[in-house]
Amino acid sequence: MSRSAVGPWFPSGGDSGHRVTEFPTGLGQRRILSDLTGAAGTLRRQEVRLSRFERIRGQFRRAYESLRSRRESAGLRAGTPGSAAWVVPDPTPSSPQPPPASAAPSAQPVGVEASAPLHSSTSSRDDADVPHALRVGAAWSWRLLAIGIVAWALLKIVGQIRIVIIPLAIALLLSALLAPAVGWLFRARFPRSLATAVVLVGGLAAVVGTLTLVVNEFIQGVPELSEKSSQGVRQIQDWLRTGPLHLDDRQLDNYINEAEKWINDNTAGLTSGALSTAATLAEVLTGTILVLFATFFFLRDGGRIWRFLVRLLPVNARWKVDDAGRASWQTLGAYVRATVLVAFIDALGIGIFLVIFEIPFAFPLAALVFLASFIPIVGATLSGGVAVLVALVDSGPITALIILGVVIGVQQLEGHVLQPLIMGRAVAIHPLAVIVGIAAGVVLAGVTGALIAVPLIAVLNTAVRRLAARSVPETPSDAVVVVSKDR
Repeated sequence: MSRSAVGPWFPSGGDSGHRVTEFPTGLGQRRILSDLTGAAGTLRRQEVRLSRFERIRGQFRRAYESLRSRRESAGLRAGTPGSAAWVVPDPTPSSPQPPPASAAPSAQPVGVEASAPLHSSTSSRDDADVPHALRVGAAWSWRLLAIGIVAWALLKIVGQIRIVIIPLAIALLLSALLAPAVGWLFRARFPRSLATAVVLVGGLAAVVGTLTLVVNEFIQGVPELSEKSSQGVRQIQDWLRTGPLHLDDRQLDNYINEAEKWINDNTAGLTSGALSTAATLAEVLTGTILVLFATFFFLRDGGRIWRFLVRLLPVNARWKVDDAGRASWQTLGAYVRATVLVAFIDALGIGIFLVIFEIPFAFPLAALVFLASFIPIVGATLSGGVAVLVALVDSGPITALIILGVVIGVQQLEGHVLQPLIMGRAVAIHPLAVIVGIAAGVVLAGVTGALIAVPLIAVLNTAVRRLAARSVPETPSDAVVVVSKDR
């Protein structure tokens, strides 16, 4: 490589102390030139890409700045009276309108178009004149009115189909009572259908046997009671004459005549009532069959029926509704079992004293106390009153007073010991709510409504508490959780 061909990189002078670099010639020079050309093309392509990216970024920046300026202008306009907090500009162009002479100039950001004037119907001046408490009361009023209308419609529907609703409700109560026995047989390797059939047939046999004993004892004791009733009536008359009331024979005859007159005057009503009772025997038979079939399927397929109902709800509400439903079912089962235990203790206590004092119909009266005890607070008292009346007719006022004391003592034991110890663990309901619920149940559905009212209140209490809880229900062990992350 000659120095004269290319020329020195630095001025000549070998004593400068610097290294002299020379350009290559020939093939090497062409390779370097081709590499430089390729690098220049790559740089141009990158510049084109960067220019496109800059244009897109500029468009986003301009859109963001425009949106921010519109929000700032909307915030400025929100401070003026009679204007809305957020105004969407009209996309259709319109001819500019000169501002009114009385309008004061307002601050307008540079580069932002003025929006169209607001209509008077969209202003909040009228709402501002209404007191806040009145607005809140109006909002709650129409919501409560809507709830009341829906509740009234539901009651009307239930009243029309109560021949179906009442047997289903009784079947639910029986299912809650018999479900532990079915579960025990199922865990003992019984098939589900067989376990349900065994428990249902066993319970039905127990009920039929009890009714048979009650009817037989009643049939056998009626003649004896009719004979003793005349003696009891004479004892009552003697007590009214010689007791603290000191009634004479004329007053007693007047009371007896008034009672006979009332019976004669109401004979038609009593007869029509008996005829209507005979007419409802078909409904009772139909309801009994429906109770048996519904109880069987509730015990066998209750879980699948509940899962089907839960799947009808929106996905976001399924877990909370399922949790509330399962908790309500546990409350219902605990309530029914506790009620059965309390009713058995009441019937046993009163029945023992009826047997001790040789009161007729001791077993039927104890069975009546057991059934009536399913109506809390009121049922056992009414059935105990029937026992006191029978004791009064059969054995006189002294024995009746003793039986009355026994009934009161059993009621005190139930109210102060059994209810807090047994029922309080199952469900805690205020006595006022129990009384109001029983009264409403009697008005709506008679004796059946009184039986269903308290467990319905207990179930609704548990369901509302669970649904209103802020905690998330526990995830079932067999649940498949799908998590989606928004990026």
